Amino acid sequence: MAKTKAYRIKEAALIAGVSVRTLHYYDEIKLLTPSDRSAAGYRMYDDSDLLRLQQILIGRSLGLALEDIRRSLDDPAFDLAESLRRQRNQLIERVDETHKMIAAIDRTLDDLADRDRAVDFKLIFDGFDPADHEEEVRTRWGETNAYAQSAKRTKDYTEADWRAMKAEAAEIWSAAAEAMHAAAAPTSETAADIVERHRLHICRWFYDLSPAMHADLADKWAADERFAAHIDKHTDGLTAWMVPAVKAATRLRV
Repeated sequence: MAKTKAYRIKEAALIAGVSVRTLHYYDEIKLLTPSDRSAAGYRMYDDSDLLRLQQILIGRSLGLALEDIRRSLDDPAFDLAESLRRQRNQLIERVDETHKMIAAIDRTLDDLADRDRAVDFKLIFDGFDPADHEEEVRTRWGETNAYAQSAKRTKDYTEADWRAMKAEAAEIWSAAAEAMHAAAAPTSETAADIVERHRLHICRWFYDLSPAMHADLADKWAADERFAAHIDKHTDGLTAWMVPAVKAATRLRV
């Protein structure tokens, strides 16, 4: 496709629906380096850059780690059209799974509305693959004291408890995202306060988490793309900000 236009970073961000900070971060980690610079030094993106950005965002939506996306895009054998066809098929599979889950939810709502009808538990779990989650939990935590303590503590949680926990977690991650976008350094007092809020959140709802254990947990965030994908849902690049923030706060507390 012929090059048609050069885009300033704000234009590229607006077109893609991402923040300027996200594009800065992608440039910093060499995932998406703009093809040119203006005479004044401004980043300038062309059509090929935006196509690469689309691939990055599709990959993120499919749960891929940024490093895996980079490796794929930088592969000399990479074929954009073939990649798009493969991603389209993956998204179609997701649509099918989503429709099954929606149907399962609708069945449950119908069962709840009709108190005289027994719930068909086989049907209400249609579309869910528990093996995916069981293997993940067992691999990550199954042999640890933290897993045992968390399992014991959460087994009696009510729906209201889970809502409160998730709301509290969302507030913490939102605060972290706001601090990152405000250019607060991971070593700042603001970052340390957010890290401590997160540590105490884990202590309150799941298991006793010491500062040293918190640092170990941050290592898992950095090493496991599933953790990073969960954190970066709040804003792109948040894992890369939060990991050194935890490390810095730990050094102050141990």
